[in-house]
Amino acid sequence: MRFALPLSTFLMLSVTASGIEPRAVLGDRPEMAATPVRLDSADPARTKLGALTYLGGLALTSSDPAFGGFSAMRVVDDRFTLLSDGGNLVAFRMGADLHPREVRFADLPGPGTGAIKRHRDSESMTWDPASGRVWVGFENRNAIWRYDPGLTRAERHIRPAAMADWSIAGGAEAMVRLRGGQFLVISETARPKGMPGARIVLRFAGDPAEGVRPERLAYVPPTNYDPTDMAELPDGRLLVLNRRLSLSGLFTAKLVLVDLRGLRAGAAARGVELASFERPVQHDNFEALAVTREGADTIVWIASDDNGEFWEQSLLLKFRLELPLDAGQAKSPPPAKGTG
Repeated sequence: MRFALPLSTFLMLSVTASGIEPRAVLGDRPEMAATPVRLDSADPARTKLGALTYLGGLALTSSDPAFGGFSAMRVVDDRFTLLSDGGNLVAFRMGADLHPREVRFADLPGPGTGAIKRHRDSESMTWDPASGRVWVGFENRNAIWRYDPGLTRAERHIRPAAMADWSIAGGAEAMVRLRGGQFLVISETARPKGMPGARIVLRFAGDPAEGVRPERLAYVPPTNYDPTDMAELPDGRLLVLNRRLSLSGLFTAKLVLVDLRGLRAGAAARGVELASFERPVQHDNFEALAVTREGADTIVWIASDDNGEFWEQSLLLKFRLELPLDAGQAKSPPPAKGTG
């Protein structure tokens, strides 16, 4: 596909770029098809991609026009919940056969009236396995909402002061609740002063919806990439998913291993690249990431936001993570003046 228009103009022509269009809501008849996809269409036998081994994947489709746009997901045992950037929820059960069943559609309550897409610009999601509570990060409003385990009732919400000056398109794009009870939030675009290549990371000692004040860190994504989601590994390190849009390659992504443990306020962390999603392998607007366990194996799930565009897909890919022995933490640059 060739484009003669500048990238900014191309994005402006996208139906879903502004967020002011009427919000599409899923209907009451949940229907979803799942078509298997190869990692590399030109090489059916290929399974290796950096530190990842491909275990299978699906292209998800539905006759419902509101289907897609997935920006976050939760995977608990065989139960999957995909959250769109318009507040739509698609839930199903799926085992090792990669055949979804018991598909359910729902609408995430709040914030706003929900009349336009901007009212439900939900970009990140995390949860507490003990209580089942769920936290959702919203762009535009730069807010974090806490929900009951079923995502049917909002319990509490806040617009953290530390996120007040983030742009309407640079909110809580990636968020994770760590096993120790801390929360991490990464802005897609907000940069610390004096560190143009980094993104602001907020570390909350507890539930951000309770007004806990965060400390500020920084994350340096791969050059020209923006963070879109993150998940905690069993050893406490993080996987961070990063995305790029260009005229030559359209959407590409990089999966990075990052260690923020012990990082002091104002400091920045770089990651170690584990896999790159670009031609000829499956590549799209990857925005959702989840980590699960199957026996001794660490499983990585990645899903894409199709933006409601005909040339994109709603992909759900499954990998086994096999970290190289030298996949340690990259050296972090010293904190820049004024970043604390």
